[in-house]
Amino acid sequence: MTPNAKTDAHAPREIRLTAPLNLEAAAGPDGQGQRPRRFHMDAYSGAPMAVAGWRFPVVVDLNGLTVRGGAKVYLDHDRAARVGHIEGLQVEHGALRVSGVISSTSVAAKEVVADADNGYPWQASIGATVVDAEFVGEGKTVNVNGREVAGPVNVARRAVLSEVSFVGSGADDHTSASIAAGSAKENTAMDGKEKTETVETTTGTQAPPAAPEVKAQAPGATVPEGGAAVVAADPAGGEPGRAVAGQLDGLVAGMRAKAAAEEERIGAVRKVCGSAHADIAARAIREAWDVTRTELEVLRADRPKAPAAHVVDQTVTGTILEAACLLSAGLAGVEKAYEEKTLNAASKRFRGGIGLQELLLEAAWANGYTGRNFRDSREVLRFAFGKDLQAGFSTVDIGGILSNVANKFLLEGFFSVERAWRSICAVRNVSDFKTVTSYRLIGKDQYEPVAPGGELKHGTLGEEQYTNKADTFGLLLSIDRRDMINDDLGAITTVPRKLGRGSGLAINDVFWTVFLANSAFFKTANKNYLEGADTALTIDGLTKAEKTFLDQVDGDGKPIGVMPVIMLVPTALSAMATQLFKSVEVRDTTASTKYPVANPHQGKFRAEVSRYLSNSRYTGHSEKAWYLLV
Repeated sequence: MTPNAKTDAHAPREIRLTAPLNLEAAAGPDGQGQRPRRFHMDAYSGAPMAVAGWRFPVVVDLNGLTVRGGAKVYLDHDRAARVGHIEGLQVEHGALRVSGVISSTSVAAKEVVADADNGYPWQASIGATVVDAEFVGEGKTVNVNGREVAGPVNVARRAVLSEVSFVGSGADDHTSASIAAGSAKENTAMDGKEKTETVETTTGTQAPPAAPEVKAQAPGATVPEGGAAVVAADPAGGEPGRAVAGQLDGLVAGMRAKAAAEEERIGAVRKVCGSAHADIAARAIREAWDVTRTELEVLRADRPKAPAAHVVDQTVTGTILEAACLLSAGLAGVEKAYEEKTLNAASKRFRGGIGLQELLLEAAWANGYTGRNFRDSREVLRFAFGKDLQAGFSTVDIGGILSNVANKFLLEGFFSVERAWRSICAVRNVSDFKTVTSYRLIGKDQYEPVAPGGELKHGTLGEEQYTNKADTFGLLLSIDRRDMINDDLGAITTVPRKLGRGSGLAINDVFWTVFLANSAFFKTANKNYLEGADTALTIDGLTKAEKTFLDQVDGDGKPIGVMPVIMLVPTALSAMATQLFKSVEVRDTTASTKYPVANPHQGKFRAEVSRYLSNSRYTGHSEKAWYLLV
């Protein structure tokens, strides 16, 4: 099976089914020449078949099969080797029968006819395009072509028959065929009508059995057993002539009786088997079973059977491969990202974890690769990444898997570093990388009494400005051939995690470098800076800082009217900050006359701890400095 050129979700695919055929000769109008030979095929039994390129058996739903106009007949699917064309298609008892004419005069057509006349057991191969396919999983059944089919199986719900070819051998050993004799005279019976006789075998087609031996006898002789007596006819229509005619009439009547009995047997066999046992019916017809033996075989087939082996569904999807990668690399919280069924399938299928080679092989197999190892790495990569393959046919998107896995580890790495900066600042978007100036309006904006006559006084406006500038940071790490040969899954797990951590470190480095170089902003003249022994982080120190914050005024000397909500501290003050925020009471026993109990700052200021405040790599670091922020 090979993908064709379309790219929708259920990509059309070409599928070829093989079956025997029946090639007939036909007399010309004068009984001497030959008309083009006709062929008949039991092309498809309607049962599941193993088809190259499909991991599980394929059933073609004959209700959805159509014929492309002017479907042609070839030799071995070679479009240059023309043989004929299709004229008829019939679905009967859940099976497909095709008929047509060997209308070409090519060398290939002559080869087919000549080999058939010599008794060569030609078979047929049907070329169809799958338009819509359905997968039925293990433990489920589906009704197709009048029978219940158990999964796992692929059902081609819609397909288009495009061509049929003569081939030397087929894969369907449940079908049979016959080849008619080659000349018009050999196919012409005594009544002047064309006759053929079919012999069905388990291996293909055979020539019809030889006619009973005919021996010359003296007038009035008896018919020897197994043969027919022929007596010279009396030109005057005497007794010998009448004897010959009677013997021939008896021979014809016997043949007709045998044919009627055979038709009756076949009808009875099909009735006993029904649609559920088409394979038994085909074998019974082929091997000339009587009705009793057929009934016994049907009874045996219907008996409950214990499974010879428990076959686990090994179908691997992109989601299962993603989960296997994340489980192998130990991603935290992976159980929240996937269903329990997916995680169980990934754990059972890849018990020891999955490597990079196995990941690529699984993707390649799902996309039609037939090799069993990573030895031909170029071919594995070609199938895994879908090069020269249509996107709709690919069942596993390795690019999407790598992207999803890498993104999850990028985020894990990003969140593994400190993110206190996010809690104390705002994030805004910019349209380019130019310096961006932010403005804050200031000036006289307080309402004043309106004078008599309704005159309003003018206010004044001024502004304060701040500048910012966006920049680009990046780092490139790649997976090369050595990672694949070493089967290193860390190339798509550990490496992205390190990249994610690196991005978080870069943001922290830029932010805290600017924040800690704050001596020009936090200073006594701006009334937003305190220092001294009484500013240590205690109830008293926090009270003093709160008072200083609330006493800040704008350019007109009016209170700024904002409340502090965040207490930013270095790691050395983390415990005290948490205590001041959460504790309802704090007991101070340093002096026998001082017993403060209630914590006046409980729940006021959320504690945020940053490791960067006391890091000696940054200018302005301190283990004692702390901040009250809005």
